[in-house]
Amino acid sequence: MHTSLPGFQMPNDEQVHLAAEGFRMLADPTRIKILWALLQGESSVACLAELVGAAPTAVSQHLAKLRLAGLVRGRREGTFVHYSAADPHVRALLAEALFHADHADRDLPDHAAGDGRPHTHVPPSDARVPTHPAG
Repeated sequence: MHTSLPGFQMPNDEQVHLAAEGFRMLADPTRIKILWALLQGESSVACLAELVGAAPTAVSQHLAKLRLAGLVRGRREGTFVHYSAADPHVRALLAEALFHADHADRDLPDHAAGDGRPHTHVPPSDARVPTHPAG
């Protein structure tokens, strides 16, 4: 029988379910682009559609799913809704996924720390999405 490491604790079923749902929502390239754009600042559906190269109706559908998963928030101003990333955890989650992809793509070595802390470097410059004014 396997003995646990001191301090080791499995996440509870609800945490596992919510994390899996978050990853499921990120398993789409357009959603990753939308989230990355939102990490640059608040934006409207029209601006996001232009940035990610998708139809506004498709972006609206993606945003609805991301909102239900708790990854984005909407702020209504008159007839417009301005979207943003839900919290700093979304930035960390997406940044780590992009760092991982960059390391795997370029066959970069593992980080020496290996302590589970987020990276302190930034994603490659070509991963940046320019700030786009909301509206």
